[in-house]
Amino acid sequence: MSDDDELPSYTSAVAHRTEHKSSLETKGKPWLSVFIQSRAATAAARAFFVEGDTVVGRVELNLEKNEAVKSISVSVQASVTTLGQQELPVVFLDLTQVLWNEPSGKLAEGKYSWPFSFALPHQVDFPAKGITVPLELKTDGKFITVDAPPSISEHGTPSYIDYKVVATVKRGTFMTKANQTLTTLISYLPLREPEPPSPLRQLAYKEGSELIGPDGDPSGWRVLGPVKFDGKLFQAVDVEVECTLAIATPLAFTPGSYIPLILTLKSKNEPALDTLATAQAIKLYLVRSIAVGSDAMQDGVERRSNQSFVSGTGQAYFWPSTEGASEPGRRVMRGELEVKKQTKPSFVFPRFTVRYTLELLPFAITGFTSLGTKPRKCLISEPMKIATKNIPGINPRSYIPPGYVKPQDTEYTTEIGSSANGAQRIFGGSGFM
Repeated sequence: MSDDDELPSYTSAVAHRTEHKSSLETKGKPWLSVFIQSRAATAAARAFFVEGDTVVGRVELNLEKNEAVKSISVSVQASVTTLGQQELPVVFLDLTQVLWNEPSGKLAEGKYSWPFSFALPHQVDFPAKGITVPLELKTDGKFITVDAPPSISEHGTPSYIDYKVVATVKRGTFMTKANQTLTTLISYLPLREPEPPSPLRQLAYKEGSELIGPDGDPSGWRVLGPVKFDGKLFQAVDVEVECTLAIATPLAFTPGSYIPLILTLKSKNEPALDTLATAQAIKLYLVRSIAVGSDAMQDGVERRSNQSFVSGTGQAYFWPSTEGASEPGRRVMRGELEVKKQTKPSFVFPRFTVRYTLELLPFAITGFTSLGTKPRKCLISEPMKIATKNIPGINPRSYIPPGYVKPQDTEYTTEIGSSANGAQRIFGGSGFM
């Protein structure tokens, strides 16, 4: 699938409601057709399945004369392909059913129809040869047992994962017509549900009340920092600022949901706090890192530029909080980051892995210049997960104040941001903290 053919969001709607058709034609007439029933909203969309679904359909053959046909089969296949390499696609799923078999190799003219059904597995076995296998994964030396990944293809990334239904008409000997295949691409989405939020946050979602911060709900937040950084205000005054970032836990969210955030700034310089405690100054991004190649499953390793692809997928926005508003030397900003509906899930898979982090870059606004920040490093970085299925009964909501206008997103740049492959990292103007 491409960026223009996004995976639909999961819903608990009826699994098979739309029928898709693809055909091979002779003289404008279909002679081999595959019909597939799926969750997709329309027949024109790609057939869509989620973990636990069954691929149900039929193969139809319309022969206007007797044909040399030895067998007819259908299969569900999935593979990882890397462009620009000599390697063939690595197949990790191949389920096959023989629909018709005749040793004589003869099939009379007429119309035929054969149903098929494939239960999609939760896990698959991937060839272990040449793969750096994490210790926590199960392997017998020949294969790695891993969760089935989503279908995915991204512009600018040399690898992709695809699922397909393949109907094959085997003609028999080399003296007859060549075997013919009809391939239909399908989309697959594993179901991953985040852990439930703290009871107090669940209650706030249910009642529509304000979220309680880390002091009152310590189990509901991951507090990072403090991290100190230096800067120059109005090109004249040297200032030191201390920053703490709180992220609502668990650190896993679904597309279309909101990540609650609290940013606290401390400084002896009040004008510096007033300058930095603004939505325009705070550069906090959700960053996606795609790793390809033999060590894609390894976390926290350096990768060549053609095996690591980093991009921003969303920016947080903030507004002043009433908490600590009147306290000198301290500013508190409430905020959130909307996880866009088209955000792909995170997953770890051989030769293709998708990870996410939240990254706080150095503050940037007219009148303030950051000093001492290390190149290609951010102030705070925390791994996140993107799940695919909301917890039943829990509906994360936005807490954006009435009338608030979101600032325009700014571009995430890897010249400042980190590669986002490791565990939590905090950097300060005076070194690692």
